[in-house]
Amino acid sequence: MDALEGRLLDLMLVFVLVLSRVGALVATAPIFTATIIPKRVKAILAVSLAMLMTPLLVDGSWARPPEVITLGRLIVGEALVGMLLGLGLSAMMSGVQVTGQVVGQMSGMALAETVDPAFQSNASIFNQVFYFVTMAVFVCIGGHRMTIDALLDTFAWAPPGQAQLGAEFGTAMVAMLSLSFELGLRAAAPLLVSLFLATLVLGLISRTLPQINTIAVGFGLNSMLTVGVMMLTIGSVAWTFQDPLGDTIAYLRDTAVGAGP
Repeated sequence: MDALEGRLLDLMLVFVLVLSRVGALVATAPIFTATIIPKRVKAILAVSLAMLMTPLLVDGSWARPPEVITLGRLIVGEALVGMLLGLGLSAMMSGVQVTGQVVGQMSGMALAETVDPAFQSNASIFNQVFYFVTMAVFVCIGGHRMTIDALLDTFAWAPPGQAQLGAEFGTAMVAMLSLSFELGLRAAAPLLVSLFLATLVLGLISRTLPQINTIAVGFGLNSMLTVGVMMLTIGSVAWTFQDPLGDTIAYLRDTAVGAGP
């Protein structure tokens, strides 16, 4: 009877640690962070994944923590590993939203901001278009499956109770933010260049023909130019993010693996 109780207690402790890592990933990874997904669905997904993984991770090498404080420290370490994967991907994909906001401001169409259902905040239409295009690419290349595979790989190098992250967490976040800014500029480069050239042309026209109302003319010209260029180059956004998404997941996995014991 005592052996059975000890076995059940070990299963429960391992389940709590696994749920901490899986729950942190589900709470921060792309797609799952959208507010349109009910919290109950996120919780059910995290618990279901943890229940599937727990029986595979309980072995004879598991050492029960002697104190509650030690258990709390282990839970924090597990959550950091999950957050490294989830927040790293979210940070990498957030750059395209900033770029969409810049395009909206330059084109003058940011005045028609709408409510973003994914984050329950005001955003320009370009912000939402770029974001949903990158999310579609993420799903099409199997990013959700690769993320789960990366999570399973972390359990291979660091079983429950052995996860630990130090300076690697901050280094990975800085790298993801830098990559996010670079990809956002590359994705919106055609729009930014065309709007910049249109602004220069309007400036020259206002100098040579001051009687023309450049504000009224410029707004219509920028709107048509922005919509036309975006229709022609929207595929480049998907192409820009296709390979870096897979490489980012591999980088975050290797970073987590490299930080392990």
